[in-house]
Amino acid sequence: MLSPNIQHQEFAPPEELQDAIKCFWYDKRDSGELQSGFEVIPDGYAEIIFHFGNACSISYNGGLQPLPSPFLMGLLNQPVVFYTKNCLEIIGIRCFPWTVFDLLGLPSGQDKLHIFEHPIAQLQSILEECINTGKIAEAMALVKQYFLNARSGIAPDSLLFKAGIAMRKANGTIPVSQVAEAAHATVRTLERKFKQSSGYSVKDVSGLMRFEQVRNHLWLYPDSNLAGLAHELGYTDQAHLTKDFKRYSGTTPAAFARKAKTGQSTLDADFVAFIQA
Repeated sequence: MLSPNIQHQEFAPPEELQDAIKCFWYDKRDSGELQSGFEVIPDGYAEIIFHFGNACSISYNGGLQPLPSPFLMGLLNQPVVFYTKNCLEIIGIRCFPWTVFDLLGLPSGQDKLHIFEHPIAQLQSILEECINTGKIAEAMALVKQYFLNARSGIAPDSLLFKAGIAMRKANGTIPVSQVAEAAHATVRTLERKFKQSSGYSVKDVSGLMRFEQVRNHLWLYPDSNLAGLAHELGYTDQAHLTKDFKRYSGTTPAAFARKAKTGQSTLDADFVAFIQA
């Protein structure tokens, strides 16, 4: 879901990275001369963000804090507003939350925004040169190669890989006991390893995955019956769906659907969310 002044492209990861990275993506956003905000709505992923052009900031302690490039945005449980003006270009790496910290060699955590010193920052100047000369594909190739190299030094955890497949296949709708069964592990072992790798519980991430499905469905089909959607996605009832949706998005599913229905062609410039392919 993108406002008309945003160009968005997604790039599939190589096969060797598909258990760790959902996709690579590029955005070009023109906000005009006046500083404006754009809202990012939660989903079930962590994002590594490189940005170029004008500064990108977030609201912090009553003011705006400029963000370095790159930065790591962990799982969100509520919308976050970023601020910029003029032209901003972004390269993002959308990671599964149980793999991102291992890929970077960082301890897991629940901070909503991670600012870190890391060898990956050495890519910034090289990527910026590519962006400034319009070589988007070349920039993506460099990022992919970096993560292929990073991944080659990490032994994949088959338990987390199997758990991730089960959770993604069910879009977060299966209970923890069934995730553990799919991973051939006890619930206790699964929860311990999941917490170590992502900083979150299986239930936390499953909840975000399920919310994302509701969000995407309502954007594409705003006239959907909410009670039926709640049943389809494993919520107790419509009230349960509404409560979870408001928790993560700050608005009700009915209000979100109305906005989708009336605004798909003239979407507000301050709303950004990405529908997963």
